Amino acid sequence: MSKTNIYTRILSVSSLVIATVLVIQLFTFSSTPEPVKETNKDCGEYAIYSLPIPDSMTFAGESVPIRRNDVKESLDRELLINTYWQSQTILFIKRANRYFPVIEPILKEQGVPEDFKYLALIESGLMPRAVSPAGAAGIWQFMRTTAREYGLEVTREVDERYNVEKATVAACKYFKKAYKHYGNWTLAAASYNAGKTGIAKQLTRQKTDNYYDLLLGEETGRYVYRIIAVKEILSDPDKYGFHVNKQDLYPPYKTKHIEINKPVKNFADFAKEHNLSYKTFKDLNPWLRESFLTNASRRTYAVSIPE
Repeated sequence: MSKTNIYTRILSVSSLVIATVLVIQLFTFSSTPEPVKETNKDCGEYAIYSLPIPDSMTFAGESVPIRRNDVKESLDRELLINTYWQSQTILFIKRANRYFPVIEPILKEQGVPEDFKYLALIESGLMPRAVSPAGAAGIWQFMRTTAREYGLEVTREVDERYNVEKATVAACKYFKKAYKHYGNWTLAAASYNAGKTGIAKQLTRQKTDNYYDLLLGEETGRYVYRIIAVKEILSDPDKYGFHVNKQDLYPPYKTKHIEINKPVKNFADFAKEHNLSYKTFKDLNPWLRESFLTNASRRTYAVSIPE
């Protein structure tokens, strides 16, 4: 048989097979499909739900105009993000147990509303060693210049932006100054993100004195809503599905202070003298940036060690 005849016969057989398959598929898929089974929510399948928005909310004692659609939708966004980013919010709850007891009494002593503790949370995640790409550092995310303006020492060896107590006092000074300027805690909080000049410029440009009426960039436009959303979730975590056992919360550090007013050649030796590891000493004093302290001016510093 010639090659031409062989190829012709192969093509004929192939065409017959293809035609048969197409006919079978035609009858198969033209038949009535089986009904799709409905999902039963009680069967334990994973499900995601929208969140109810509270009827009334406040920040620092100031009412949030929650009945406005734009405000409600902005808050809804932040509630959803922080509720369904579960790992992050679980960490927020755990760290809050450690650092809120440090921050709260300072806010009270300084005359700043307690709600500002949530500002620290969204700024740094309550991580005292946090550093932003722009160079803001510490639990309150101070830039170098602003930190020095509000009384913090920032040098190669000592950077008090990482000192939770001192940085909280400095943040309070900022908030009180901003409140005096705006007469409003909500705008004071917004200005911590955009700067007092930035907020003042927009208030003048848009002829308003209300944060919720301002058209702002993405970051500052979301800023106060993030604070309010985190406040809402951490104030009632069970309501939003967060169940953290008491023993899983990060415990506050139990420390006492030792004053030093002279140079320290080596903090590893200093730690050993107090029965500490160098790591533990640095964890309690992240504001000491080097392994030594020159202290040529003989300033008095209070370092933390375990009780």
